[in-house]
Amino acid sequence: MNRWFRFNQLWQLISALFLEIIREPGVLFWGILFPILMSLGLGIAFTKKADVLRKVAVVNSVDRLKTDNDTGIIWGFLNKKCEKNIPNDRDTYNWKYVIKDEKLGNSIFLFYDINWDESMKLLKRGTINVLLMQKEGAAEYHFDPMNPDAQLTYLKLRSILGVGEVKTVVSNAEIKPLTVAGTRYIDFLVPGLIAMGVMMSSMWGISYGIIEKRSKKLLRRLVATPMKKSHFLIALITVRITMNFLESMVLFIFALFAFKMTIQGDITALIVMFLAGNIAFAGIAVFVSSNTSNTEVGNGLINFVVFPMMVLSGIFFSYQNFPDWSIPVIRKLPLTMLTDGIRSIFNEGAGYHEVIIPILILTATGVIFFSAGLKIFKWH
Repeated sequence: MNRWFRFNQLWQLISALFLEIIREPGVLFWGILFPILMSLGLGIAFTKKADVLRKVAVVNSVDRLKTDNDTGIIWGFLNKKCEKNIPNDRDTYNWKYVIKDEKLGNSIFLFYDINWDESMKLLKRGTINVLLMQKEGAAEYHFDPMNPDAQLTYLKLRSILGVGEVKTVVSNAEIKPLTVAGTRYIDFLVPGLIAMGVMMSSMWGISYGIIEKRSKKLLRRLVATPMKKSHFLIALITVRITMNFLESMVLFIFALFAFKMTIQGDITALIVMFLAGNIAFAGIAVFVSSNTSNTEVGNGLINFVVFPMMVLSGIFFSYQNFPDWSIPVIRKLPLTMLTDGIRSIFNEGAGYHEVIIPILILTATGVIFFSAGLKIFKWH
């Protein structure tokens, strides 16, 4: 009876907790606070600013490789009209052009001289939304026609490429819609929803469940049993991970049939990444709920963890919209690492080599927080 692991006891706990969820499938819904904070987060990212920054990739085209002069609509504009910049660790763009407008705000265009593969990665990550390519002296625009911001960028680009000596291209053949898998907004959104689902389900399903049981004196009754608290918490986490897996599968199957979405990377790496994210947020959830019996305090603690990451971590929009100084901090958030990892496997063809570091960090985060939460856990 002194064995650390009692598999029969653990199995009975998992079965009981799973039946508890099935028999009472009601879900907590934030009717007021959630929509307000969601609109606040989206508003911060997309509200009109004094200066609107638009990043555009200039793909190394055949015309560029054949000649070093300034012929052609794109290279002539970049070399004659734009401010040149030498890329460094802080500023990686090659050219800069500003459209001044006192009423609507300035539009700042940053142009990046990169190859096609690198530009596609930046497009999938939401860093850029339009690709420019010069062909036979004319301009080709590559973008997702369903993306309103990309359409606006395209229209503004045509207006500035038509200034002065530069010839305006008016043929519809100049537009090359990017509708392949991995470049659409839905390809950007679904991995974010999967990652957010892991966080929300873990934090509310585990944290709030423990706090509610403690507030109703239900955990006090378990003290008299021979059950170990580690078994109780592991069973709770196991049930939650199982539910998260089923919910994510349903979402992906829907996206597969409705939007022809595919996984371009290593599926096993995706599963391991998904498990690492579950471990991270399960550990955080146990730590948050380990020492309080007040549901209102618990709500505050959970919201303190959930809402900043939900707004900052690039679920519905790219976190590149936030100030440059904040991006390194945002990338270190657990939800950002999970979202970027899942998104890179879905859309960029990533495997273990690309996501092993976030997998290790997320797993270590979960183990550390779980150990700390287990140490200070109170039944009542």
